[in-house]
Amino acid sequence: MSDTDRTDEARAAYLRLVAARGQAETGQAPWSILGEFFTADAVFIDPAWGRFEGLAAITRFLDESMAGLEGWSFPEQWTIVEGDRVVSFWWNRLPGARPDGRPLEAPGVSILRYAGQGKFDYELDLLNMAEVRELMEASEWRPNASLNPPPAQPDRNATPPG
Repeated sequence: MSDTDRTDEARAAYLRLVAARGQAETGQAPWSILGEFFTADAVFIDPAWGRFEGLAAITRFLDESMAGLEGWSFPEQWTIVEGDRVVSFWWNRLPGARPDGRPLEAPGVSILRYAGQGKFDYELDLLNMAEVRELMEASEWRPNASLNPPPAQPDRNATPPG
């Protein structure tokens, strides 16, 4: 497969993942729907929750970590794909707005590695959690009873699999 074909395939898989994420954001599907885009041995690293290895752990993490965050969204700003590498800049957007009307949002970056057949074997999400906490305080949004706190000592090992 040529680099161009690999890039096109990775981009198409990522766009399908983003579409599925949109379904989860609006409550049309559980967050674990994103598991269909990861390999059985994938690694996912979240800035608050840490490292998860394997599809079962990733899908469980997706549902647990996103519980109680109704009304939050994660709009894409831009995405770069080269071969099996995907880098995406997106917003972690909370409900509400700043006094000047701008959204309550913090920038985020995802780095993924495409493994083929529509699946990724690595995702590293990066964002400033202190900024997210500040936005939560400024927002009218309040967590509900289903919100799960991240672990006190998450595994921050960002090493890709294999």
